[in-house]
Amino acid sequence: MTSSLVHSSIAGGVVTVTLDSPHNRNALSRQLMAEFSSRLAAAEQDPDVRVVLVRSSGRVFCAGADLAEARQGLSSDGPREIVRLQRQIATLPKPVVVELAGPVRAGGLGLVGAADIVIAADSVTFALTEVRLGLAPSAISLSLLPRLAPRAAADIFLSGRTFDAAEAAAIGLVTRCVPDDELAAAVAEALTELVKGSPQGLAETKRLLTSDLVSRIDRDGEQAAQRSAALFASPEAQRAMQAFLERR
Repeated sequence: MTSSLVHSSIAGGVVTVTLDSPHNRNALSRQLMAEFSSRLAAAEQDPDVRVVLVRSSGRVFCAGADLAEARQGLSSDGPREIVRLQRQIATLPKPVVVELAGPVRAGGLGLVGAADIVIAADSVTFALTEVRLGLAPSAISLSLLPRLAPRAAADIFLSGRTFDAAEAAAIGLVTRCVPDDELAAAVAEALTELVKGSPQGLAETKRLLTSDLVSRIDRDGEQAAQRSAALFASPEAQRAMQAFLERR
């Protein structure tokens, strides 16, 4: 029997959804994305849930796309699923908070971009590494570009460089960063304030905040997914992914 890669628990009006796929550093495999989507759908239907908290087990929040699946041609629908997940997060009528205690790479930033509030530990690092693998962050650009100033987006998209939580907060990628030993308290404080909102108030206010993002996904999502899938299948990207997997 296949072990679950995503777990959830409910307490005090908050459902905590935990990514737990340490063997591939919480990469966005087909199984993880399907389970994550299922947990979000359950949270939407549960009247006892007012807020969703997304976190990870282990030291990495998300390593991005599952390159092993992509290299084997197992994830041709992967980009489309990433687009769908971003839309699901954005349209969920309950605030989605992301707690970042570990690094985020590539496709994982799409989850960050789609979330409503993101709190990161100071030690967390980020990188959009697609450009170094013959790829482009096509699918996740849908949620990232509305968050970022154009110059900041050009810098981190084109360079593929690693940047820290302070810079992520400065450019609008995360809501705020806090010392590592204060992360749990900062997240708890944010959740305490959010659960004070009424279900209708939270849903309608979130709709105001995400309407442009949802329209962008609906307009450009399929094209972005197709472009991303084509890049993953390209000879240049296949060679780069194979070299990366061999080094790792």
